[in-house]
This record gives sequence, structure tokens and C-alpha cells, in this order.
Amino acid sequence: MRIVYLAETMIDAHLVKNALEQAGLPAFVLGEYLTGAVGDLPARDYVRVAVPDSCEEAATPIVQEVERSLVEAREAVREDDDRAGEGFDGATPFPA
Repeated sequence: MRIVYLAETMIDAHLVKNALEQAGLPAFVLGEYLTGAVGDLPARDYVRVAVPDSCEEAATPIVQEVERSLVEAREAVREDDDRAGEGFDGATPFPA
């Protein structure tokens, strides 16, 4: 088995796993049940996605595409959050 992705969240791990499986590659989420022991800490480096050794080369571009999409989505959310906070002076509970 080869680890092809270190997940930041459980959802990320399953998105990568599903993308790999849709491409016909067997994929496995490892460390999924360790997150309960960690509590509120991020799942990063505990949850990993692995494929059989023979599938690593085929899995790499798929994983990279999902990672790129996740980064773009997170950046878009940050931009929306930044725009939502514009005009808020902090003196009132809600923006005017």
C-alpha cells in the first residue's frame, strides 16, 4: 500500500477516495477511527488515503486534481468571509 494523500479533514479523505474509486482504482481511508481519540484537534496526518502499490502512478494526477479543487474552494470561502465582514465596525453586534 502507498499513501497518496494526507487529509486535513475526514471529508477531504473521502472526497479523494471517491474520486479514485470513480477512476476504477481501489482506495482506502486509513486512520479514520483515530480521530475520535484526538478530540477537537484537526485530523491532519492521522487520516490518510492509500492505494495498492501498483496504482500509485495512476492515482497521483487524480489526487492532485482533487487537492487543487479543495484549495480553490477554501480560498473562495475565505474571500466570501472577508467580503461579509466589510463595513463591520465592531461597535454594533451586526453590520449596518
